Amino acid sequence: MTSQTRPWTAFYGPDVRADIPSASYRTIGDLVRSVADTHRDAPAFTNCLPNGMNGTLTFDQVDEMSDAFAVYLREVAGLTQGDRVALQMPNCLSFPIAAFGVLKAGCVLVNVNPLYTAEEMARQFNDAEPHALVIVDMFADKIPAATKGHPIPNIIVTRVAEFLPALPRGIVGLVQKHWDKSVSRIEIPHIRLPDALSAGRKHRDGEKIEVDAYHQAVSPDDIACLQYTGGTTGVSKGAMLTHANLIMNMEQTMELISGVEKGKEVALTALPMYHIFAFTVNLLGFYWLGAHNVLIPNPRPLTNLKRAFENYQITWMSGVNTLFNGLTNEIWFTDTPPKHLKFASAGGMALQASVARTWQDITGKPVLQGYGLTETSPVLTFEPLGKTREGSIGIPLPSTTLACLDENGVEVAQGERGEIAAKGPQIMAGYWRKDDETAKVMHDDWFLTGDIGVMDADGYFHIVDRKKDMVVVSGFNVYPNEIEDCLASHPGILESAVIGVPDAATGESVKAFIVRRDDSLTAADLKAHCKAHLTAYKVPKQFEFRDDLPKSNVGKILRKDLRAQELTQHAAE
Repeated sequence: MTSQTRPWTAFYGPDVRADIPSASYRTIGDLVRSVADTHRDAPAFTNCLPNGMNGTLTFDQVDEMSDAFAVYLREVAGLTQGDRVALQMPNCLSFPIAAFGVLKAGCVLVNVNPLYTAEEMARQFNDAEPHALVIVDMFADKIPAATKGHPIPNIIVTRVAEFLPALPRGIVGLVQKHWDKSVSRIEIPHIRLPDALSAGRKHRDGEKIEVDAYHQAVSPDDIACLQYTGGTTGVSKGAMLTHANLIMNMEQTMELISGVEKGKEVALTALPMYHIFAFTVNLLGFYWLGAHNVLIPNPRPLTNLKRAFENYQITWMSGVNTLFNGLTNEIWFTDTPPKHLKFASAGGMALQASVARTWQDITGKPVLQGYGLTETSPVLTFEPLGKTREGSIGIPLPSTTLACLDENGVEVAQGERGEIAAKGPQIMAGYWRKDDETAKVMHDDWFLTGDIGVMDADGYFHIVDRKKDMVVVSGFNVYPNEIEDCLASHPGILESAVIGVPDAATGESVKAFIVRRDDSLTAADLKAHCKAHLTAYKVPKQFEFRDDLPKSNVGKILRKDLRAQELTQHAAE
């Protein structure tokens, strides 16, 4: 069997196109305008705070405000087509306004993690060279250090509670300023986002500016976003995602998802929209559907989601394994699971089988796992509703081809392990100013994901592990996902992470880091559990109990941090 036969298309629904000839919109600016014309007065985004205070913007308001911001950028701040604009904020009402405004202006959006240190910000700013920065006030104190040596001429500051009604906005401001002191005085020249919108409106109305002219000058193949990633080679770099990449990937994903209805969905967005999965699926995809998108600024602790589930009839949500695992251990969630949920979507890290089963037992609805990378805009595969397979990442999206390749770039036989490679309209244009890094991940017209996988006879794919995370024990390949999945089935474990550590006898050995649910759990208990399910060389040689594990901003457990700690300790010893 070759990849060209695409056996997975047999599992598409009757209305799913195997190939999507072209995107429905030329640019994201066109998409935003068209959808707003259809759903003008319907609620588009609600910012739901942990105490239930909230604010909502309609599709019409988001369209008008993003227009005003586009005019501000082009006519007041003096940016031109293709200039970069960095966005550094959590989920809040300012995010879609700023993001859509940047793209309507024909500029390039640069998503920045708001939790970055000044040093991390500086590295990204130095590479992207943004001409403007939109940042939430809680983190504005890092700007002077982050821009030293490469100043950003236009600084626009917003708030988490921006565009909420006056009373809750004022309460949040007072709490941040005087109670938790999370906001300090901003000493650098800047403009507040509402003032920037006012300036844009004044210029637009006075000069009769046609905002559509900005994005009509943009080509579908022009860069829409620089999305930074460690990627498959470990060096931080900006994936150049075009308007066509992002719109096509949104349409490909929505084409395969069944059961969602335009104008009728209520989506819970707990994943940060500066993350590529939430950006494409939650922000663009559910906007395109005319859905009501409930934004959670910070999902930690998980009780921050409680009022959103109580106050809104959530029909869909996305998350990572740790989020679903955490919710199924919250009494308030298990006692009153969401009644209107159709399904949930998982991405970002492997969904453990035990977590998926527990979620379905509690909610009565499945978690559908998807797979992709920043470089693929990001979705490559998704599980069809009603046709899931345990441990599978699903089947390739329409207009997408996947194959497993050996080290020589040759496709392996069906059922054999190989590096997953992909072709499709969602593949990035390359890495920003890094042709050598781009060359490392392209093999002819295949994009190399760095993940080891297997395709079964029906075209369903299974991830074995990250190529760089693989542990070699006495010449045998050991894949941490397999060990972690085994550990997750033990009732005394809350979370686990597995890495390879140096071993004089075997080259490497397996070490497991454990967060216990049951404090009486011992290493001997876990070794016995693993021996019952795994071949001897796969059983962890060491177990370390911890109160928590290092995680990324979206809750993905960071094996690389654990590995770095172990190597430092090993070198010292």
